[in-house]
Amino acid sequence: MTGGPDATTASPTSARPSPGGRLVFGCMGLGGDWDTRPYGPDDIDRAEAAVEAALDIGVTAFDHADIYRYGKSEAVFGEVLARAPGLRRRITLQSKCGIRLPENGRPGFYDLRGPSVLRRVEESLSRLRTDRLDVLLLHRPDPLADPGELAAALTSLHRQGLVGRFGVSNMDAAQIARLQSFLEVPLTVDQLEMSLYRRAWVEKGVLVNTPAEAEVGFPSGTVEYCVERGIELQAWGALAGGRYSDPASGPAAALVGRLAETHGTTPEAVVLWWLQRHPAAIVPVIGTSRPERIRACRDAVRRAPGLGHEEWYELWTAARGTALP
Repeated sequence: MTGGPDATTASPTSARPSPGGRLVFGCMGLGGDWDTRPYGPDDIDRAEAAVEAALDIGVTAFDHADIYRYGKSEAVFGEVLARAPGLRRRITLQSKCGIRLPENGRPGFYDLRGPSVLRRVEESLSRLRTDRLDVLLLHRPDPLADPGELAAALTSLHRQGLVGRFGVSNMDAAQIARLQSFLEVPLTVDQLEMSLYRRAWVEKGVLVNTPAEAEVGFPSGTVEYCVERGIELQAWGALAGGRYSDPASGPAAALVGRLAETHGTTPEAVVLWWLQRHPAAIVPVIGTSRPERIRACRDAVRRAPGLGHEEWYELWTAARGTALP
């Protein structure tokens, strides 16, 4: 298996990506169906092809969660690592815990109890066939979590060398600040849904002092909080589910297609550039498992975001379907 350049790891004081941008490959699509049936050889082959495509374009950071495909995403990735000795040393492995899926008639719930976090990390390490996670994210806030107990669990994982860095997912500035007040180690990542389709993170800032502000649910100040503290903003759902890949699917997609032609790139790269062009140094997480679509993201790694100031606003306006206030 071939590989791209080594991954760069953000420090607590700097979350800026390397020149030309940086991507994370989201592994939620690996491992077969969303059920508890075992994965098979074809699922491993498909995962290997997706990982190969990501490495080919220079992506070396891989994002998991213990719940993806009921654990099968991590398990097939572990199989890929077993097939490629030496690959683990060249990549960054990130996983998440804190969500429990429905089971035996019981609804799903959030679980950031200290012992549960320790157990989930051990299970992820076993499935991934590795002795260390480079990054662990807390997947969702748990209103019942004891922050002191949770901090003790994270500190234990760090001191044992089982986790290198910590972060959160789907949390706002106040939640991050409260958890950080209990922690010895810095929180260095916040993973949020951010894309040209899901624009609340940027809409919130320009709708201040307008009637529409109340309709935007994104927590005010979270982007600014992360930037000020060097917390890397990772954007899940960055490709917007492929909504802008087909120029015939609407005005915004047509504009994406025209800009792709103008800049000699792909629609996927344009959509990712729109995120990367923002000064918050957003790191997109691409969730497609199709090798051809992964390779279509190449210019989001190898070229600086090519959108001009006016083009960026044109895309935003086209996507929102109405003029800015």
